[in-house]
Amino acid sequence: MLAAIVIVVAAFLLPSALLGYIDGELWVLWSFLLPAGIAGAGGGLILLLTRETRGELGTRAGFIVVTLSWIACALVGAIPFYISGAIPSFTDAFFESMSGFTTTGASILTEIESLPRGILLWRSTTHWLGGMGIIVLSVAVFPLIGIGGGQLVKAEAPWPTVDKVTPRIAQTAKILWLIYFGLTVGQTLLLLGAGMDLFDSVTHTFGTLATGGFSPKNASVGHYDSALVDGIITVFMVLAGTNFLLHFALITGRLDKIRRDTEFKSYLLVFFTATLAITVALAASSGGSFSNGFRLASFQVASILTTTGFATADYEMWPQVARVVLFCLMFVGGCAGSTGGGIKVARIVTLFKQAMNEFRYLTHPRGIFPISFNRVPMARRMVFAISAFVFLYVLLLLLSTIVIATAGVSILTALSTALATLGNIGPGFDAIGPTQNYAFFPQPLKWFLSFLMMTGRLEIYTVMVMFTPGFWKS
Repeated sequence: MLAAIVIVVAAFLLPSALLGYIDGELWVLWSFLLPAGIAGAGGGLILLLTRETRGELGTRAGFIVVTLSWIACALVGAIPFYISGAIPSFTDAFFESMSGFTTTGASILTEIESLPRGILLWRSTTHWLGGMGIIVLSVAVFPLIGIGGGQLVKAEAPWPTVDKVTPRIAQTAKILWLIYFGLTVGQTLLLLGAGMDLFDSVTHTFGTLATGGFSPKNASVGHYDSALVDGIITVFMVLAGTNFLLHFALITGRLDKIRRDTEFKSYLLVFFTATLAITVALAASSGGSFSNGFRLASFQVASILTTTGFATADYEMWPQVARVVLFCLMFVGGCAGSTGGGIKVARIVTLFKQAMNEFRYLTHPRGIFPISFNRVPMARRMVFAISAFVFLYVLLLLLSTIVIATAGVSILTALSTALATLGNIGPGFDAIGPTQNYAFFPQPLKWFLSFLMMTGRLEIYTVMVMFTPGFWKS
């Protein structure tokens, strides 16, 4: 299974190699062909040697394969950065690659626009692959080579539960990827119409739909200073942060599923409330127009809420209340079933309902107050699981803040770095603000932050369960 996943990644190295050839940069061409050839040949040989051992994975093996797959993808993805000389340090190359595949968008690069286009395309491609999940992509391919992948999706899927659109998990993966691909084509065409060239349109689309945030421009989306570009990317960030099963419901005409979706309505409520609050704060502090404040606020709220990480302005210069709102959004994240990271709106809504229930129990100790989600009662085990997840998330966040603080950074830098990596957001506050990067962190800490990015992307349990003694007992 690891071999098959590496082959998929190797295949996606080829477009960047082709772009290096078109641009006449043969050293870039070989920086991609060499790892693609080694990974493809090595993976093919392993598949050939293990052809008699294929079958469905057990639950524990699924967790192991998913975690190792993400590490393997990051390792293969780091090689072009390293051998091309674009990122001379392998630690930095691995950090950038892991940041890409986990759709975090945290970067160590200080000068982006001077890099070859082939390197920048690969940097954005890691986003696009990681967005929906390289494992889900592979699940759609595995049946062709006789490998079952149901346990992989259960271990990797970035939402609380795995809903099947169809009875066959592979068919579900294909449908989700078709929706993902359709949105990619749609946004690329719209950005082309807004004045971007093809390369910039594709790379920004990859960063948007994956909620990743890598841009080929030093000033991110702010480089274009275009209200139309901002508007298009804002809309697609919101769409990328929405449960992809709702996109499927919209396509199939099941509007009732969208209307009764509690999480989606809460997600929009958070987005518009935060946007309005920041818009008013910006207009009041600078005396600027409401429309310009709304443009800046809606873009940045969508970027932080969906954990994308694009920027059109230095929000560190905004009023204190606006920055506090953005900081709070870093704890939320996108919807379950989206490409966004973070705690997820579904979990926060569930815990809010449970908190309200506790008030009812105080006045009616013998009452029974079930929690419903989308008008369906939730099992108590699910509520307990969500509570445990949020506890682990906060605990890991606090412990990580302590570890990061050993680098001698401020409390705000340490906390926002932990939030931005664990929540797969990218930019944060203070030393890692929208105009800064992660290059100044010492190398050992970059490996730790890479681990945080992977742990957050795989929903904590997938990785942390392997550190429990019971996991390894038969």
